[in-house]
Amino acid sequence: MKQTLLSVLCLCLAGLLMQCKDAGRDINTNISDVTSFFSPNDNQSIKLLPATPATVVFEWDQARAEDGTLVLYELAFDKEAGDFSKPIYKITSDQNGVMNKATVTHATLNRIAALAGIGSLGQGKLKWTVQASRGTNVKQASQSRMLNVERPAGFAEVPAEVFLTGDATEAGTDLTKAIKLKSTSSGVFEVYTSLKPGTYSFVDRTTGTAKSFNVNGTNIGESGTTTVTGATKTYRIVLDFNNAAARVTEIKSVGLWVAGDNAVRTTLPYVGGGVWMLPNYKVEFVQFSWGRDERYKFRLTTVGADGKDAYEWLGSSKADNSRADANTPASYFYLLPIGESQWDYTYKFDGAVDNKNADIMVSLAPTAPYTHKVTIK
Repeated sequence: MKQTLLSVLCLCLAGLLMQCKDAGRDINTNISDVTSFFSPNDNQSIKLLPATPATVVFEWDQARAEDGTLVLYELAFDKEAGDFSKPIYKITSDQNGVMNKATVTHATLNRIAALAGIGSLGQGKLKWTVQASRGTNVKQASQSRMLNVERPAGFAEVPAEVFLTGDATEAGTDLTKAIKLKSTSSGVFEVYTSLKPGTYSFVDRTTGTAKSFNVNGTNIGESGTTTVTGATKTYRIVLDFNNAAARVTEIKSVGLWVAGDNAVRTTLPYVGGGVWMLPNYKVEFVQFSWGRDERYKFRLTTVGADGKDAYEWLGSSKADNSRADANTPASYFYLLPIGESQWDYTYKFDGAVDNKNADIMVSLAPTAPYTHKVTIK
Protein backbone atom coordinates (compact mmCIF):
# COMPACT_ATOMS: atom_id res chain seq x y z
CA MET A 1 0.00 0.00 0.00
CA LYS A 2 2.79 2.42 0.95
CA GLN A 3 4.66 1.48 -2.22
CA THR A 4 1.58 2.18 -4.38
CA LEU A 5 1.07 5.59 -2.74
CA LEU A 6 4.74 6.45 -3.29
CA SER A 7 4.42 5.54 -6.98
CA VAL A 8 1.41 7.79 -7.43
CA LEU A 9 3.23 10.70 -5.77
CA CYS A 10 6.21 10.19 -8.06
CA LEU A 11 4.00 10.22 -11.14
CA CYS A 12 2.33 13.47 -10.02
CA LEU A 13 5.71 15.09 -9.39
CA ALA A 14 6.92 14.04 -12.82
CA GLY A 15 3.80 15.54 -14.40
CA LEU A 16 4.34 18.84 -12.64
CA LEU A 17 7.94 18.96 -13.77
CA MET A 18 6.88 18.32 -17.36
CA GLN A 19 4.27 21.12 -17.17
CA CYS A 20 6.85 23.54 -15.82
CA LYS A 21 9.13 22.62 -18.67
CA ASP A 22 6.32 23.13 -21.22
CA ALA A 23 5.53 26.57 -19.75
CA GLY A 24 9.04 27.68 -20.51
CA ARG A 25 8.81 26.94 -24.22
CA ASP A 26 9.19 29.80 -26.66
CA ILE A 27 5.86 31.15 -28.00
CA ASN A 28 5.69 31.36 -31.79
CA THR A 29 4.65 34.96 -32.61
CA ASN A 30 5.66 34.88 -36.26
CA ILE A 31 3.11 36.37 -38.65
CA SER A 32 3.02 37.06 -42.38
CA ASP A 33 2.77 40.50 -43.95
CA VAL A 34 -0.43 42.26 -44.96
CA THR A 35 0.24 42.33 -48.68
CA SER A 36 -2.90 43.84 -50.23
CA PHE A 37 -5.25 46.73 -49.51
CA PHE A 38 -8.80 46.51 -50.86
CA SER A 39 -10.47 49.81 -49.93
CA PRO A 40 -10.60 52.72 -50.11
CA ASN A 41 -8.72 53.19 -53.37
CA ASP A 42 -5.43 55.04 -53.35
CA ASN A 43 -6.00 58.82 -53.56
CA GLN A 44 -9.75 58.40 -53.26
CA SER A 45 -11.45 61.73 -52.43
CA ILE A 46 -14.03 62.10 -49.68
CA LYS A 47 -16.03 65.15 -48.63
CA LEU A 48 -16.42 64.72 -44.90
CA LEU A 49 -19.87 65.04 -43.34
CA PRO A 50 -19.18 64.65 -39.62
CA ALA A 51 -22.73 65.59 -38.57
CA THR A 52 -24.09 62.47 -40.32
CA PRO A 53 -23.62 58.75 -39.58
CA ALA A 54 -21.57 58.37 -42.78
CA THR A 55 -18.62 55.94 -42.62
CA VAL A 56 -15.63 54.80 -44.69
CA VAL A 57 -14.65 51.11 -44.69
CA PHE A 58 -10.91 50.37 -44.76
CA GLU A 59 -10.25 46.75 -45.74
CA TRP A 60 -7.12 44.69 -46.38
CA ASP A 61 -5.85 41.14 -46.89
CA GLN A 62 -5.38 38.93 -43.83
CA ALA A 63 -2.05 38.30 -42.19
CA ARG A 64 -1.36 34.72 -41.01
CA ALA A 65 0.11 33.51 -37.72
CA GLU A 66 2.44 30.48 -37.98
CA ASP A 67 0.89 28.91 -34.90
CA GLY A 68 -2.64 29.35 -36.30
CA THR A 69 -3.82 31.78 -33.64
CA LEU A 70 -5.61 35.09 -34.16
CA VAL A 71 -3.87 38.12 -35.62
CA LEU A 72 -4.97 41.55 -34.42
CA TYR A 73 -5.00 44.70 -36.57
CA GLU A 74 -4.72 48.44 -36.16
CA LEU A 75 -5.31 51.07 -38.81
CA ALA A 76 -2.62 53.79 -38.60
CA PHE A 77 -2.83 57.33 -39.97
CA ASP A 78 -0.11 59.90 -40.56
CA LYS A 79 0.43 63.20 -42.31
CA GLU A 80 1.03 63.13 -46.05
CA ALA A 81 4.84 63.14 -45.60
CA GLY A 82 4.82 60.93 -42.49
CA ASP A 83 6.56 57.56 -42.17
CA PHE A 84 4.37 56.11 -39.36
CA SER A 85 7.23 56.22 -36.86
CA LYS A 86 4.84 58.40 -34.81
CA PRO A 87 1.35 57.95 -36.29
CA ILE A 88 -1.03 60.81 -35.58
CA TYR A 89 -3.91 58.37 -34.94
CA LYS A 90 -4.56 54.64 -34.60
CA ILE A 91 -7.84 52.75 -34.77
CA THR A 92 -8.41 49.14 -33.74
CA SER A 93 -10.09 47.16 -36.50
CA ASP A 94 -13.68 45.94 -36.25
CA GLN A 95 -14.68 43.42 -33.59
CA ASN A 96 -11.96 44.57 -31.18
CA GLY A 97 -9.13 44.15 -33.66
CA VAL A 98 -10.01 40.72 -35.04
CA MET A 99 -11.46 41.72 -38.42
CA ASN A 100 -9.31 42.68 -41.38
CA LYS A 101 -11.35 45.83 -41.88
CA ALA A 102 -12.11 49.01 -39.93
CA THR A 103 -15.31 51.03 -40.22
CA VAL A 104 -14.42 54.68 -39.55
CA THR A 105 -16.98 57.48 -39.18
CA HIS A 106 -16.65 60.79 -40.97
CA ALA A 107 -16.57 62.45 -37.54
CA THR A 108 -13.43 60.47 -36.64
CA LEU A 109 -11.81 61.20 -40.00
CA ASN A 110 -12.57 64.88 -39.42
CA ARG A 111 -10.67 64.73 -36.12
CA ILE A 112 -7.76 62.94 -37.79
CA ALA A 113 -7.69 65.55 -40.56
CA ALA A 114 -7.47 68.28 -37.93
CA LEU A 115 -4.55 66.45 -36.30
CA ALA A 116 -2.89 66.31 -39.71
CA GLY A 117 -3.06 70.10 -39.92
CA ILE A 118 -5.92 70.32 -42.41
CA GLY A 119 -7.95 73.37 -41.42
CA SER A 120 -11.68 74.02 -41.41
CA LEU A 121 -13.02 74.06 -45.01
CA GLY A 122 -9.57 72.87 -46.11
CA GLN A 123 -8.49 69.96 -48.32
CA GLY A 124 -5.55 67.66 -47.78
CA LYS A 125 -4.19 64.13 -47.73
CA LEU A 126 -4.18 61.49 -45.01
CA LYS A 127 -1.68 58.64 -45.27
CA TRP A 128 -2.82 55.27 -43.94
CA THR A 129 -1.49 51.75 -43.48
CA VAL A 130 -2.15 48.62 -41.42
CA GLN A 131 -0.24 47.15 -38.49
CA ALA A 132 -0.77 43.46 -37.72
CA SER A 133 0.28 41.99 -34.39
CA ARG A 134 0.67 38.64 -32.64
CA GLY A 135 1.80 38.97 -29.06
CA THR A 136 4.69 41.41 -28.93
CA ASN A 137 5.40 41.06 -32.64
CA VAL A 138 3.98 44.01 -34.60
CA LYS A 139 4.42 43.94 -38.35
CA GLN A 140 3.53 46.98 -40.44
CA ALA A 141 2.39 46.53 -44.04
CA SER A 142 5.06 47.44 -46.56
CA GLN A 143 2.65 49.66 -48.47
CA SER A 144 0.44 52.64 -47.66
CA ARG A 145 -2.26 54.62 -49.37
CA MET A 146 -3.44 58.23 -49.50
CA LEU A 147 -6.93 59.47 -48.75
CA ASN A 148 -7.92 62.92 -50.02
CA VAL A 149 -10.31 64.61 -47.60
CA GLU A 150 -12.25 67.87 -47.65
CA ARG A 151 -13.20 69.18 -44.23
CA PRO A 152 -16.42 71.08 -43.54
CA ALA A 153 -16.68 74.30 -41.58
CA GLY A 154 -16.59 73.79 -37.85
CA PHE A 155 -14.36 72.25 -35.25
CA ALA A 156 -13.34 68.60 -35.25
CA GLU A 157 -13.41 68.62 -31.45
CA VAL A 158 -16.42 70.46 -30.03
CA PRO A 159 -15.83 71.64 -26.45
CA ALA A 160 -18.06 70.16 -23.77
CA GLU A 161 -18.22 73.51 -21.97
CA VAL A 162 -17.47 77.10 -22.94
CA PHE A 163 -16.68 80.09 -20.69
CA LEU A 164 -16.38 83.83 -21.35
CA THR A 165 -13.44 85.74 -19.85
CA GLY A 166 -11.49 88.97 -20.31
CA ASP A 167 -11.34 92.55 -19.08
CA ALA A 168 -14.28 93.49 -21.34
CA THR A 169 -16.57 91.07 -19.50
CA GLU A 170 -18.63 91.26 -16.32
CA ALA A 171 -16.37 88.65 -14.69
CA GLY A 172 -12.99 90.22 -15.54
CA THR A 173 -9.78 88.34 -16.22
CA ASP A 174 -9.89 85.89 -13.29
CA LEU A 175 -10.33 82.62 -15.16
CA THR A 176 -11.91 80.89 -12.15
CA LYS A 177 -14.74 83.44 -12.34
CA ALA A 178 -15.33 83.12 -16.08
CA ILE A 179 -18.96 83.18 -17.23
CA LYS A 180 -20.27 79.78 -18.30
CA LEU A 181 -22.27 79.76 -21.53
CA LYS A 182 -25.55 77.86 -21.79
CA SER A 183 -25.54 74.75 -24.00
CA THR A 184 -28.66 75.07 -26.18
CA SER A 185 -27.98 72.07 -28.45
CA SER A 186 -25.06 69.85 -29.43
CA GLY A 187 -22.08 72.11 -30.15
CA VAL A 188 -24.09 75.34 -29.71
CA PHE A 189 -23.61 77.72 -26.75
CA GLU A 190 -25.29 80.99 -25.79
CA VAL A 191 -24.88 83.80 -23.27
CA TYR A 192 -26.65 87.09 -22.49
CA THR A 193 -24.16 89.53 -21.00
CA SER A 194 -22.76 93.04 -21.18
CA LEU A 195 -19.42 93.98 -22.72
CA LYS A 196 -17.38 97.10 -22.09
CA PRO A 197 -14.26 98.45 -23.84
CA GLY A 198 -11.45 95.90 -23.64
CA THR A 199 -10.90 92.37 -24.90
CA TYR A 200 -12.58 89.03 -24.36
CA SER A 201 -12.18 85.43 -25.37
CA PHE A 202 -13.78 82.04 -24.78
CA VAL A 203 -12.16 79.03 -23.12
CA ASP A 204 -13.13 75.39 -22.74
CA ARG A 205 -12.21 75.17 -19.02
CA THR A 206 -11.37 77.35 -16.04
CA THR A 207 -8.55 75.19 -14.63
CA GLY A 208 -5.46 73.62 -16.14
CA THR A 209 -4.49 74.32 -19.73
CA ALA A 210 -7.49 75.88 -21.44
CA LYS A 211 -8.08 76.02 -25.18
CA SER A 212 -9.19 79.50 -26.24
CA PHE A 213 -11.43 80.85 -29.01
CA ASN A 214 -12.34 84.27 -30.33
CA VAL A 215 -15.09 85.87 -32.38
CA ASN A 216 -13.95 87.17 -35.75
CA GLY A 217 -16.96 88.77 -37.38
CA THR A 218 -19.39 85.90 -37.92
CA ASN A 219 -16.78 83.20 -37.38
CA ILE A 220 -15.22 81.44 -34.40
CA GLY A 221 -11.45 81.56 -34.47
CA GLU A 222 -8.94 79.51 -32.52
CA SER A 223 -6.94 81.34 -29.84
CA GLY A 224 -6.60 85.12 -29.70
CA THR A 225 -9.03 87.70 -28.31
CA THR A 226 -11.85 89.94 -29.54
CA THR A 227 -11.68 93.69 -28.99
CA VAL A 228 -14.60 95.82 -27.79
CA THR A 229 -14.73 99.60 -28.28
CA GLY A 230 -17.31 102.26 -27.49
CA ALA A 231 -19.98 102.27 -24.77
CA THR A 232 -20.93 99.33 -22.57
CA LYS A 233 -23.81 97.38 -24.17
CA THR A 234 -25.76 94.20 -23.58
CA TYR A 235 -25.44 91.35 -26.05
CA ARG A 236 -26.53 87.84 -26.88
CA ILE A 237 -23.58 85.82 -28.10
CA VAL A 238 -24.22 82.48 -29.84
CA LEU A 239 -21.34 80.17 -30.76
CA ASP A 240 -22.00 77.23 -33.10
CA PHE A 241 -18.88 75.06 -33.11
CA ASN A 242 -20.45 72.68 -35.61
CA ASN A 243 -20.15 75.38 -38.27
CA ALA A 244 -17.52 77.65 -36.67
CA ALA A 245 -20.20 80.36 -36.72
CA ALA A 246 -20.67 83.22 -34.26
CA ARG A 247 -23.59 85.63 -33.84
CA VAL A 248 -23.22 88.68 -31.61
CA THR A 249 -26.54 90.54 -31.26
CA GLU A 250 -26.99 93.76 -29.33
CA ILE A 251 -29.98 93.68 -26.95
CA LYS A 252 -31.26 97.25 -26.79
CA SER A 253 -34.05 96.56 -24.29
CA VAL A 254 -36.33 94.01 -22.68
CA GLY A 255 -39.89 95.30 -22.52
CA LEU A 256 -42.98 94.27 -20.57
CA TRP A 257 -45.57 93.67 -23.29
CA VAL A 258 -49.15 94.11 -22.07
CA ALA A 259 -51.57 92.27 -24.36
CA GLY A 260 -54.48 94.60 -23.60
CA ASP A 261 -52.37 97.58 -24.70
CA ASN A 262 -50.93 95.67 -27.66
CA ALA A 263 -47.70 97.43 -26.79
CA VAL A 264 -44.68 97.54 -24.51
CA ARG A 265 -45.75 99.37 -21.39
CA THR A 266 -42.30 99.70 -19.79
CA THR A 267 -38.75 98.35 -20.06
CA LEU A 268 -36.65 96.49 -17.53
CA PRO A 269 -33.13 97.75 -16.73
CA TYR A 270 -30.27 95.29 -17.19
CA VAL A 271 -28.60 94.56 -13.84
CA GLY A 272 -25.95 92.01 -14.89
CA GLY A 273 -25.52 88.26 -15.03
CA GLY A 274 -28.09 87.93 -17.82
CA VAL A 275 -30.80 89.44 -15.57
CA TRP A 276 -33.15 92.40 -16.12
CA MET A 277 -34.97 93.78 -13.06
CA LEU A 278 -37.77 96.36 -12.75
CA PRO A 279 -38.22 97.12 -9.03
CA ASN A 280 -41.37 98.41 -7.31
CA TYR A 281 -43.43 98.77 -10.50
CA LYS A 282 -47.17 99.42 -10.25
CA VAL A 283 -49.05 96.78 -12.25
CA GLU A 284 -52.43 97.78 -13.65
CA PHE A 285 -54.63 95.41 -15.61
CA VAL A 286 -56.40 96.70 -18.74
CA GLN A 287 -60.09 97.49 -18.36
CA PHE A 288 -62.45 96.11 -20.99
CA SER A 289 -66.26 96.04 -21.02
CA TRP A 290 -66.15 92.37 -20.00
CA GLY A 291 -63.58 92.79 -17.23
CA ARG A 292 -59.91 93.49 -16.51
CA ASP A 293 -57.29 91.76 -18.65
CA GLU A 294 -54.04 90.53 -17.05
CA ARG A 295 -52.15 89.00 -19.99
CA TYR A 296 -48.50 89.85 -20.66
CA LYS A 297 -45.25 88.62 -22.21
CA PHE A 298 -41.87 90.18 -23.02
CA ARG A 299 -40.41 91.76 -26.12
CA LEU A 300 -36.70 92.00 -26.87
CA THR A 301 -35.59 94.90 -29.02
CA THR A 302 -32.38 94.00 -30.82
CA VAL A 303 -30.19 95.58 -33.47
CA GLY A 304 -30.89 93.80 -36.75
CA ALA A 305 -28.42 92.98 -39.49
CA ASP A 306 -29.42 96.22 -41.25
CA GLY A 307 -28.73 98.26 -38.12
CA LYS A 308 -32.43 98.89 -37.52
CA ASP A 309 -34.54 97.75 -34.58
CA ALA A 310 -35.71 94.16 -34.70
CA TYR A 311 -38.06 92.40 -32.31
CA GLU A 312 -38.15 89.03 -30.61
CA TRP A 313 -40.78 87.67 -28.25
CA LEU A 314 -40.49 85.61 -25.08
CA GLY A 315 -43.56 83.93 -23.66
CA SER A 316 -45.27 80.77 -22.49
CA SER A 317 -45.23 77.23 -23.83
CA LYS A 318 -49.07 77.32 -23.81
CA ALA A 319 -51.24 79.38 -26.14
CA ASP A 320 -53.66 80.11 -23.28
CA ASN A 321 -53.08 80.13 -19.53
CA SER A 322 -54.85 80.50 -16.22
CA ARG A 323 -53.94 83.22 -13.75
CA ALA A 324 -50.84 82.54 -11.71
CA ASP A 325 -51.23 81.97 -7.98
CA ALA A 326 -49.26 80.73 -4.98
CA ASN A 327 -49.45 77.12 -6.26
CA THR A 328 -48.31 77.78 -9.82
CA PRO A 329 -45.29 75.58 -10.72
CA ALA A 330 -41.96 77.18 -11.63
CA SER A 331 -42.24 75.88 -15.20
CA TYR A 332 -45.22 78.20 -15.79
CA PHE A 333 -42.81 81.16 -15.77
CA TYR A 334 -40.23 79.68 -18.16
CA LEU A 335 -39.44 81.98 -21.11
CA LEU A 336 -39.54 80.52 -24.61
CA PRO A 337 -39.23 82.08 -28.09
CA ILE A 338 -42.75 82.74 -29.42
CA GLY A 339 -44.48 84.56 -32.26
CA GLU A 340 -45.77 88.11 -32.47
CA SER A 341 -49.46 87.40 -31.68
CA GLN A 342 -51.09 89.96 -29.39
CA TRP A 343 -52.88 87.42 -27.19
CA ASP A 344 -51.41 83.94 -27.70
CA TYR A 345 -48.68 82.39 -25.54
CA THR A 346 -49.01 85.11 -22.93
CA TYR A 347 -48.85 84.73 -19.15
CA LYS A 348 -51.52 85.94 -16.73
CA PHE A 349 -50.61 87.95 -13.66
CA ASP A 350 -51.76 86.76 -10.27
CA GLY A 351 -55.06 88.55 -9.59
CA ALA A 352 -53.63 89.95 -6.36
CA VAL A 353 -51.09 92.10 -8.21
CA ASP A 354 -53.65 94.37 -9.91
CA ASN A 355 -53.01 97.97 -8.82
CA LYS A 356 -50.16 96.79 -6.59
CA ASN A 357 -46.43 97.38 -6.81
CA ALA A 358 -44.23 94.45 -7.77
CA ASP A 359 -40.65 93.56 -8.66
CA ILE A 360 -40.54 92.10 -12.16
CA MET A 361 -37.44 90.06 -13.02
CA VAL A 362 -36.42 88.48 -16.34
CA SER A 363 -33.57 85.98 -16.11
CA LEU A 364 -31.69 84.88 -19.21
CA ALA A 365 -28.84 83.65 -17.03
CA PRO A 366 -27.02 80.62 -18.48
CA THR A 367 -27.06 78.46 -15.33
CA ALA A 368 -30.82 77.72 -15.28
CA PRO A 369 -33.89 77.66 -17.56
CA TYR A 370 -34.73 81.11 -18.90
CA THR A 371 -37.50 82.39 -16.65
CA HIS A 372 -39.16 85.39 -15.01
CA LYS A 373 -40.64 86.28 -11.65
CA VAL A 374 -43.25 88.73 -10.35
CA THR A 375 -42.94 89.51 -6.65
CA ILE A 376 -45.81 91.49 -5.09
CA LYS A 377 -44.62 94.17 -2.66
